[in-house]
Amino acid sequence: MKTGHLIHFVSRRADLCPDFVDKSCDSISIRFFVNFPSAKQYFSQFQDMEDPEEMEQSSQLRQHACRVMNAINTVVENLNDPEKVSSVLALVGKAHAIKHKVEPIYFKILSGVILEVLSEDFPDFFTAEVQLVWTKLMGALYWHVTGAYTDVGWLQVSSSAV
Repeated sequence: MKTGHLIHFVSRRADLCPDFVDKSCDSISIRFFVNFPSAKQYFSQFQDMEDPEEMEQSSQLRQHACRVMNAINTVVENLNDPEKVSSVLALVGKAHAIKHKVEPIYFKILSGVILEVLSEDFPDFFTAEVQLVWTKLMGALYWHVTGAYTDVGWLQVSSSAV
């Protein structure tokens, strides 16, 4: 699928993103931190949580997860505005590189978790074609975010994409 088709295909379905945001925040964050506990090192508020039920009750964890999904929603809603997309993702990348010092590999890992959870939570919507589009979208997000890491001098970015 070509980039133009990607933009059109995802944009036509942008109206579904609020459902993704509302219904998947908890599942995504819990799966991410349970399956990749080393990622919790960057979150002082919940780095000691081990129990998924405790994570589910954490308002800070939910707020962060919803910020992530809202950022993705903003990207999807603005796919026809490359400057807006680049701006949003540059802000995310630079904040995580400079302020939070998060290893960029976690963006690749999180992309996989998002795709996995969305395909489970929305099986009727996530057909093979939609999964392909969202996989490409996650790859583009990773590319933009890690580009911001490179811009600020972060040298540990992997050259491979999602």
